[in-house]
Amino acid sequence: MGAARFLRGLLPLLDPSKLTVIVNTTDDETFFGLHVSPDLDTVTYTLAGAAHRKQGWGLDGDSFRCLEALGRFYDENWFQLGDRDLATHIFRTDALRRGRRLSQVTAEIARRFDVAVRILPMSDDPVRTRISVEGAGTLDFQDYLVRRRARGRVRAIRLAGLAKARPAPGVLSALRRSDAIIIPPSNPFVSILPIVKLRGVRAAIRQSGARIAAVSPLIGGAPVKGPLDRMLRGTGHRVSSTGVAELYRGLASVFVLDRTDGDLAPQIERLGMRPVVTDTLMKSPARARKLASRVLAELAL
Repeated sequence: MGAARFLRGLLPLLDPSKLTVIVNTTDDETFFGLHVSPDLDTVTYTLAGAAHRKQGWGLDGDSFRCLEALGRFYDENWFQLGDRDLATHIFRTDALRRGRRLSQVTAEIARRFDVAVRILPMSDDPVRTRISVEGAGTLDFQDYLVRRRARGRVRAIRLAGLAKARPAPGVLSALRRSDAIIIPPSNPFVSILPIVKLRGVRAAIRQSGARIAAVSPLIGGAPVKGPLDRMLRGTGHRVSSTGVAELYRGLASVFVLDRTDGDLAPQIERLGMRPVVTDTLMKSPARARKLASRVLAELAL
């Protein structure tokens, strides 16, 4: 997850009490009756220093014996849920059933993991990503990404429930008070635009007057991980950092792209953004920190 890796580099450079992370929830799903929030958990585990660094999800050193045992009764064990990770999902599900909101539960989970950074789900209301795939129909995002390994030509991406959803408490006020906003190198269709398209979010960003930088999740026209290239192609966008920048046109004023794509800088500039060319591949915490430091410098922070 590009956002988590970037956060790992950003955290040592800022006072955590001054950082708010607004997290996509459109890939939330129910497994074994449990409410699973993959992006929220990845961000929480990363900021707690507890995430599995190589695989990019789950808890470091976790085991999967419960999942293996569940395979005797269910066919949903294609989604990897570790033994200690299950405790988070059980707590979240129990709290939601008792009437607490997702934003309240998220804050409690962060507190239990000793995370000082404020983590906000984009909404307490359910919004889900639906992927239309040629020959397979419309799929839930986790079904498309994990179970089917993103196979098949993408025809459309829809955010079910978006029209009725409201930003979670604190989201709009955090945006309005921001001095700077960083859009990390994540998939814009399923991680960034669902947040931006929530009612009131763009207006709050405009009201803030914040400096905004976006980091491209593509290097040489390919994602470090995930199906963004297939999503861009399937929805009629250019499969390049320029294609990503077009999605952020009118939102970001600074666009960070890898040295491999330095020749695209004039195209970025024509979109009304100031291009910044640097190394964006975060192979280690040190390189993530170096990238975060460069972005902060470009935002004069």
